[in-house]
Amino acid sequence: MEIIKPRTLSGFMELLPEKQLRFEKMAQVLRDTYAAYGFTPLDTPAIEDARILLAKGGGETEKQIYRFQKGDSDLALRFDLTVPLAKYVALHYNDLAFPFRRFQISKVYRGERAQRGRFRAFYQADIDIIGDGKLDILNEAEIPAIIYKVFRGFGLTRFQIRVNNRKVLTGFYSMLGLGEKSGDLMRAVDKLDKIGAEKVRLLLTEDCGLTGAQADDVLRFIGIRGTNAQVLAALEGYAGRDPLFDQGLSELKAVTANLAAFGVPEENFALDLTIARGLDYYTGTVYETMLLDHPQIGSVCSGGRYDNLAGYYIDKALPGVGISIGLTRLFYVLDEQGLLNPALPAAPLDALVLPMTGDPAPAIALAEALRSGGLRVQLYGEQKKFKQKLAYADKLGVPFAVLLGEDEIAQGLCSVKNMGTGQQVTLPPMEAAEYIRQNLPGGDVPLILE
Repeated sequence: MEIIKPRTLSGFMELLPEKQLRFEKMAQVLRDTYAAYGFTPLDTPAIEDARILLAKGGGETEKQIYRFQKGDSDLALRFDLTVPLAKYVALHYNDLAFPFRRFQISKVYRGERAQRGRFRAFYQADIDIIGDGKLDILNEAEIPAIIYKVFRGFGLTRFQIRVNNRKVLTGFYSMLGLGEKSGDLMRAVDKLDKIGAEKVRLLLTEDCGLTGAQADDVLRFIGIRGTNAQVLAALEGYAGRDPLFDQGLSELKAVTANLAAFGVPEENFALDLTIARGLDYYTGTVYETMLLDHPQIGSVCSGGRYDNLAGYYIDKALPGVGISIGLTRLFYVLDEQGLLNPALPAAPLDALVLPMTGDPAPAIALAEALRSGGLRVQLYGEQKKFKQKLAYADKLGVPFAVLLGEDEIAQGLCSVKNMGTGQQVTLPPMEAAEYIRQNLPGGDVPLILE
């Protein structure tokens, strides 16, 4: 039989067990935080009718999706979690309670060129709130407040959620007589952090057709800086000249006030008029999240308000607000930058039970007793020497080995060896479970270093 050399396709990430466990810990922080705010988990199909996916995409999306025929069906792998959500809400509209709040942590697939930190299959972690006809501005503050809790749950403090409102930008462009070009202008402005002000000015003049004076007006406006109160005060100077601008300014004030009410410190959120988001379906508040000490990573979480979620699938107004973390990319760049905490426990179990006699029944009973005490426990079943058994525990990074020999069985006890310190104690099974639980490492270890 020919041996086929194993390989992982370019653009697909697979992890060794230690890193996979750390990835799962990050995902669990997300699940726990989202659930704490009343979001329901959702899992949409990885494969959809291609027409469903392309209805809202087309263009670049059609070039990126994995599309294939199966019989008479035209199928495709999902390329994001938002379009499947739109289909889901339209399909189940009569069965859902609105506002509908869902979270989803799932893989998406994009047939684009694989690059460093960019993948063809990757996990996104999304939350969205969907309204039926209307959606209160309070939701546009709650979404970034939840992201604040997520990043604090990762152990981070040096991050900033940057907030803007596209109505403010569109209204300002209308004041300049450039309302019909607002989409192009926002896409150009959205590149400011990546290419700098001079190149953005060239885009504005050469690609968008602005005069030099108009381009300078745009750059001056988006360059407004200061505390959140100072930025709002500066924007007040433009009030009364465009109704859409005024509406956006009112929404920005409400989001700022409500974020403070949610307990988000001002050092962790800032009004930033350069944030535009390149996607045209955003209609109001928009967000991007940066790690302040690692700006080279770019935005690690982004999203915003949209007012026509499911217009291609149902004749109803279903406005929404959502945010997405590219979890695979975030994990990759944190690992590459050495920011994943090496002290974070990465063992798949809390205790390894090592039978020291020929009869497995007592060891099976002991393992079950420890599991009933709330521990993750593996029963080692291989017939190997004691030294090899301990070497296995070491390689897994197991914090405790539980030894069960003839003497322990006769006394109804077990010996618990701390694999880190070498200390060993002999206890009854339930006391052993409590001892292990109280001495497990890493209870307060942050996931990510700063």
